[in-house]
Amino acid sequence: MSEDVPAIAGKRGAKPSGKPTLKTIAQMTGLAVTTISRALNNAPELAQDTRERVQKIAAEIGYLPDRAALRLKTGRTNVISLVLEPDEQIYGFGTSIVSGLTEAMRDTAFHLVITPLFRNVSPMEPIRHIVRNRMADGVIFSKAESFDERIRFLLDNDFPFVSHGQSRWPEAHPFVDFDNEAYAYGAVQRLVQKGCKKVSIVLPESALTYTDHLKNGIARAANEAGIAHEFASDVTLQSPSDAIRNYVMKRSKRPDGPDGWVCASEVSALAVIGGLNEVGKTVGVLSHVISKQSSPMFAQFQTGAETVREDFVMAGQQLGAQLLARIGGADPAGLQFISAPQFSWEGSAT
Repeated sequence: MSEDVPAIAGKRGAKPSGKPTLKTIAQMTGLAVTTISRALNNAPELAQDTRERVQKIAAEIGYLPDRAALRLKTGRTNVISLVLEPDEQIYGFGTSIVSGLTEAMRDTAFHLVITPLFRNVSPMEPIRHIVRNRMADGVIFSKAESFDERIRFLLDNDFPFVSHGQSRWPEAHPFVDFDNEAYAYGAVQRLVQKGCKKVSIVLPESALTYTDHLKNGIARAANEAGIAHEFASDVTLQSPSDAIRNYVMKRSKRPDGPDGWVCASEVSALAVIGGLNEVGKTVGVLSHVISKQSSPMFAQFQTGAETVREDFVMAGQQLGAQLLARIGGADPAGLQFISAPQFSWEGSAT
């Protein structure tokens, strides 16, 4: 059948009643059902005006694809799953990542589904569920560990994925990351410029790959500058803010306490600054703080800290673009992106 010949006799352009189907759109446009299907999937061989016309009508009549039928016919779901922990959403990470992801998925046939990772549940559980039930064509998750079992499982099952963060598995895998070693190194250099003699950091959990990156950057810069450094004990980024604040207060009261702090998140930075203020260590005067910043909200607190931006919206765009490429068959070795920190020292008076 020609693509320009009406597929179904009837009133072309009329909006039928009932649940819209591909045949509904075919009847309204006079195009073949196969053409409608390709237009909705942005097939490049179709003219752009044809794709736009079909997609506009589909949106107007509320057409939704039958995902069960699609999976049976093609093995595809046209779904991308983003696994998020509740805390990631609360702190704004999730919102920014989703914003970037949806931009990357614009004008594609894919839809984004958020899969929650609940507290006290193994991170492997949602990954196994997605893969074994073919709930998506690809998956994105964060907090990659050095030898992450999720990455191992997905590699072994040849299931498309992109992790936010790297691993140390020998096989190449798609990831998007921030150069945390360069960030920590540059932050310590700045603290040295401010006159700090001892620097410290509250680290993420030890299993996470970027924990080692932060430690390497801190140690290298401190050793080069000939100053002391330490890594906070008893608390991590996952600790309650009160615990971090109390730890900082305790360390700051000691004569060998740090006078410079590198912070790996805005939340931990606020706890560190709160602890310093409690013991009279005015930030920017008697102590100095460098923090990552991922949202404009942090600057509103006028903390006296200097910041380095980590752009999670851009990270989301990269995650989406790389996963779509991987689903399309791209080589994982070419799907690795590391964002370099830009040291503009926002909020700095010097």
